[in-house]
Formats: sequence, C-alpha cells, structure tokens
Amino acid sequence: MEPTKILLGEEAIPKFWYNILADLPWPLPPALHPKTRSILSPDDLAELFPESLVEQEMSHERFIEIPDEVLEAYRMWRPTPLHRAYRLERSLDTPAKIYYKYEGGNPSGSHKLNTALPQAYFNRLEGIKKLTTETGAGQWGSALSLACSLFDLECRVFMVRISYDQKPYRRILMETWGATCIPSPSQTTQAGRNALQQDPETPGTLGLAISEAIEEALARSDTHYALGSVLNHVLLHQTVIGLEAKAQLASIGVMPDVIVGCVGGGSNFAGLALPFVPEKLSGQKVKMVCVEPIATPSLTKGTYTYDYADTAGLTPLLKMHTLGKDFVPPKVHAGGLRYHGMAPIVSLLYDKGLLEAEAVEQQEAFSAAVIFARTEGVVPAPESAHALRVAINEAMLAKEEGKSKAIILNLSGHGYLDLSAYDAYLKGQIPSKQEA
Repeated sequence: MEPTKILLGEEAIPKFWYNILADLPWPLPPALHPKTRSILSPDDLAELFPESLVEQEMSHERFIEIPDEVLEAYRMWRPTPLHRAYRLERSLDTPAKIYYKYEGGNPSGSHKLNTALPQAYFNRLEGIKKLTTETGAGQWGSALSLACSLFDLECRVFMVRISYDQKPYRRILMETWGATCIPSPSQTTQAGRNALQQDPETPGTLGLAISEAIEEALARSDTHYALGSVLNHVLLHQTVIGLEAKAQLASIGVMPDVIVGCVGGGSNFAGLALPFVPEKLSGQKVKMVCVEPIATPSLTKGTYTYDYADTAGLTPLLKMHTLGKDFVPPKVHAGGLRYHGMAPIVSLLYDKGLLEAEAVEQQEAFSAAVIFARTEGVVPAPESAHALRVAINEAMLAKEEGKSKAIILNLSGHGYLDLSAYDAYLKGQIPSKQEA
C-alpha cells in the first residue's frame, strides 16, 4: 500500500525554477507597450520591476537558479507534502488514485508565498523600499505582506472591495505583518476615484485593483509593483510545486493521468502542471484541466486576443484569453478567481490544445469542498474547491469506465479564513447559478 503522505527532506527543495518557454515548440506572443503598442523592451518594465525579475520575465533559459536567501526562506515550509486521498477515494468508491499537493501549510496559507518571497528579495537587492500590489481574496496580499516583513520592505495592498468586506481576517493578517490594506476602488488613486464616480457601489475587480497599485508605484522612485499571477516570472517561481510533485510521484513509480488546478490568473495550476508539459509534448497521455468559475469563464468563453491586465490600461498588452478589461465579475466567494484574463503561457497552451478547461458553478465547488473536508479533514480555499470538483468528477468517470487512473490536483490553500463562505453554503445561501 502506498503511503498516505509522501514527504521528502529539505534536500528535495528544487534549486532551480523551471522555465517552460525553453521547451515550447511555439513562440509566446510578445507583450506590447500600453501606449505605442510596439514590442515591449526590458527598459519598458524597469519602472515597475527590478532588473532580475525583468530578465526572468523575458528569459528562455530552461532552469533559473533560486538564490540562497530565497531557498532559506522556502525551508520554512518546503518541500510540501503530497497526499494520497484514500478516504476520499473510499467515499467515492472509485478505482482512481487521487493525490493532492498541499500548498496551504505555510504561514500565509497558500501557494502565493512561493513567488512573494523571491519578488520581495529581488526588489530589496535593487534598493527598493516599498511594494504595492493588488489582491482578490487576500491570499496574495497576505503572502506579499509576510515576504515584505521578512525582507524589510513596506507593503501597500489594494484589496478588491467585495473580498475586503467578505474576508476581514485576511486584512487583519496583512496588517499584523505590517502592511497597509486598502479597499479597492479607493479615493487614493485617480483610477479608484474614476471607478467610484461611475459606480459608487461597485464591488471592485482585480483589474481595477491592479490599476490602483500600479498608479501608486509609478508615483515614487523607491517603489515597485508586484503581481501575484499572470506574468511569466510569477509562473516560473510557482514551478517549485510541480518539480517537487514529480519527484514525489516518481518515488512511488507514478505518472499522473490527470492534472487538475483552479485558474484565476493561472499561477497555481501552472506551478503544478508546467513541469509535466515536456512529457506531454513527447507523447505521453496526460490530461491537464484548468478549472475556472462559471462566473469568470476567461478560457471557456473568453477571446484569445491582446488585452490589458488592468482596467485603466496601465499594464502592457498581453496576448491572453480574456473577457475584456472592463468586465466586472459576479460576487462569488472565490475572490482569487475573479479575474478577466489568463496568464499568456496558460492561454497559449490552451490555444494549442495541450490544456483543457472546465467552468464550475460555485455551489458545486463548495459541495466538493465539504466532501473533501469530511473525508480528508482539510477545509480547502474556495478557489481550490473548484479543482476538487473536477478531480471528483474525473474519479467518478474512472468508476463508470472501470479504469484506474492517477489524478493529481493542487490544493493551493486552506479555507480557514473563508469560513463565512462555508457558513453561507451550509445555510443554503449561495445561489445555485451565478454566471457571467
């Protein structure tokens, strides 16, 4: 019998991040300057990001070394465990083997710390004193707040208003680590004031919060902006998840048949899945499923085109699957998935047919999360609950087919600061349909 939990020692923490751009048979469409629409140069990004991150953003080098100080910080919780969900399997009576990579065991409670730490580190190296950012449900804001505390940087977080109201404990966590958390849209930026003038009751969006954070960063020479998903260097940092998972599965002789992850901007799915893409390109049959909410279906209903990553049009134009920068999603509890666009790398892989996508209604996501909590004990973040729904569906399909298959998903964070959402679900107060 396989172990319930597959643990590796600190020596198994990857020493390099994996860059998928080195192995893709197609070029990634270049980012464009927001004003001139010419191909973006490294100098165009210098106002927002440190030189090291700009180099990573544009690199085609297969492996990029992780600095010692970042590795030391990773040792706070990495490598993370890979679990075999035996109790869930038994409750479903499925021949499928279900594995989950648990990224919620670090102090911030989600996978976001994997990129927050190197982003804070590289900014500090360049002499930056302050970082601004946005956050949806608060996982990214929490992670960057902690990283800035560890690397002695000031941090200001624009939190999407609906999540700011729904998830007060995330705000408290950020403030405990020394950050300032501001509901977005706010009166502190022109982008925020414009949005409030148009709709004083707006719930806010990630695109708008990005605009506010960038506007503030551009106003000061000692300040940079940090993004929690979408960009190449963010996905790069998250590949520690998949690299560890490959080693853990290899230790028990398993190659996954199905890889599942939720997608908002795409970073946690990419972190697990990208290190397995070379095997798929070489002919191995691996089904890779991106799971998004029906309320924000950028892959399943969006258009693959150039669009801004923010509402005000301050960011470079990215070729991505998008619902449009002005899209305002419904008020779903999975705030980390309420984003109009998708990472260019994920978008390209989906466009080329390497990835599949499914859209899940939030009541069905919470149903899966409760099944998981009652069998495996962990209360998942609402975002991860979407991936769980599809993983369970895949396991039931295996039962119908009478086939065994290995399914792995990224449980990207815990839901212990999202209990108000679970309370609403258990009381029957979450709508059965909430489409875009």
